[in-house]
Amino acid sequence: MILLALGCVPAIAAPALQDDLGRHFEVSTPARRVVALAPHLAELMFDIGAGTALVASVRGADWPPAVAALPRVGDAAGIDVERVLALRPDLVLAWGSGNRPADIARLQALGLRVFVNEPRTLSDVARTLRRLGRLTGSTHAGEASARRYEARLAQSRRDARDAAAVFVQIWDRPLMTVNGAHLVSQALRHCGSRNVFASLPALAGSVSREEVLAAAPDTLLVLAPPGRASEWISAWARFAHLRRRTIALDPDLLTRATPRLLQGVEALCGALAGSRTDPAHRPSASEAGAAPAAALPQDRPARPRRRAVRAVLTRALLRLPGPCATGRRCRLRAG
Repeated sequence: MILLALGCVPAIAAPALQDDLGRHFEVSTPARRVVALAPHLAELMFDIGAGTALVASVRGADWPPAVAALPRVGDAAGIDVERVLALRPDLVLAWGSGNRPADIARLQALGLRVFVNEPRTLSDVARTLRRLGRLTGSTHAGEASARRYEARLAQSRRDARDAAAVFVQIWDRPLMTVNGAHLVSQALRHCGSRNVFASLPALAGSVSREEVLAAAPDTLLVLAPPGRASEWISAWARFAHLRRRTIALDPDLLTRATPRLLQGVEALCGALAGSRTDPAHRPSASEAGAAPAAALPQDRPARPRRRAVRAVLTRALLRLPGPCATGRRCRLRAG
């Protein structure tokens, strides 16, 4: 009572928050110099109104346009740690499966505060907005952005009646797809459909055309780089059922864990709902007029050279958030 009367109220520290590695971060002092080591993290900073605190990002970060003016400190292949240090950041935002563990560990060993983000579900976008808001002193803006995202996400949900069986193509040579842990698969489930390669051991990996036909998808979802969608779709021209039910979307709108993901989810749900108006049943490979598996051309050599595989994965996974499980089909962590 005496302390209250004298105005000597003890300061109450703001509660700490956790990153996706479970480490605690104090938020009493907002971060003012931030380096974002992934495209989605740079974009989220602008979503919460804290873009002016960004002092650097990475190659591949291209939205919003203001990000293009920032210095680059690396890419999926690695981070220039010395350049990060020279910028004197008080917070580094890293992507758990998109940055090399060695780079994250080195930045931490040098005394930098590294917040590791690992979005795995559609709802994780809102959670990240709130935490970044608290870290940068933009709590109210982060909360407002998160609530808008959650409300719009709930409105876009579809039920699973007449669910489409979807093959997701993220690269062509070799033919590549994603598994059930990826955000794209989360989006498919949200739209009442399923990924036919959900059980793939790794986040992303190569499959043969024979394996695709054996999985008997009724819909092809093409996530091609700009200008490549028509080429990828034409490769499936002989398979009538896939040709009739093909969806091509901007990869960034389904693979970056930011509020723009809603644009991709809404477009995907709408396209899938349209494909369900066709009453035809899902045909098997033989019903679709496909050639026998043994007669189909191989999309990749049985054991491609490691360097070639790594180059392909770097291109294909550059924009794909989510955990990249170590395994035969996916040995690269890309950001």
